[in-house]
Amino acid sequence: MMEHSKLKFMTWYAIMMLMTATKKGFSASEIQRPLGKKRYEPIWRAMHKLRAAMGQRDDLYVLEDMIELDDAFFETETSENQKNKLKRGRGSRKQTKALVAVESTPLEDINTGLQTSSCRFFKMKVCDSFMAEHNDEIITAIIGENAVVTTDKSTSYVNISNYVEVHVTEKSTKETTKNALKWANVTISNAKRTFLGIHHKIKAKYLQAYLDEFIYKLNRRYFGENLFQRLVIALSSSHLPSCG
Repeated sequence: MMEHSKLKFMTWYAIMMLMTATKKGFSASEIQRPLGKKRYEPIWRAMHKLRAAMGQRDDLYVLEDMIELDDAFFETETSENQKNKLKRGRGSRKQTKALVAVESTPLEDINTGLQTSSCRFFKMKVCDSFMAEHNDEIITAIIGENAVVTTDKSTSYVNISNYVEVHVTEKSTKETTKNALKWANVTISNAKRTFLGIHHKIKAKYLQAYLDEFIYKLNRRYFGENLFQRLVIALSSSHLPSCG
């Protein structure tokens, strides 16, 4: 992936180190300054290549067992028509939908009967349509057929039972958000807070790249300093085109 890149090899490694140094991460401009680079675009492009490698690595796996599935809406920017661009000089805003899936294992205290849940792995995928058929394509790609999936009663999920072992539906209430879909909603809130604090404005066509970075690090939240080495492995085994 680094072949024909105008960035030096050690610059790529520095970018990778900074991207894996914190849970939240950095924007391209924040990485550009300490590296002393005059141009923003090569850093931004390299970071998106690395995000693509992260996403490709996580695509190798599907979620299994007990799954919470919900959707989220992220405020993104999209280019307006040429007339409006000339008039205003900026893009328009829209809500971009993403499906959020969480492997959560319900746990019950045998003494108190209180239920909690622990999380394993996560997935977030941009969904360009509100149609159930489009959801189905994503669901079959990210969730194993032996899973037990819990959702709200949205019509977007009417076909899930055809692809998984059990589909449990819950009426959308505050109680559902707090219990049945707790970790899916926590993940959504954390992603929105992270993007707002770092990137401020995200174009709709790049949302998946930012989700890939967020989920990649979330799935490896216990790796600590080894996260850099894991990214090196993901990069070396990716099938992305070179920078030439």
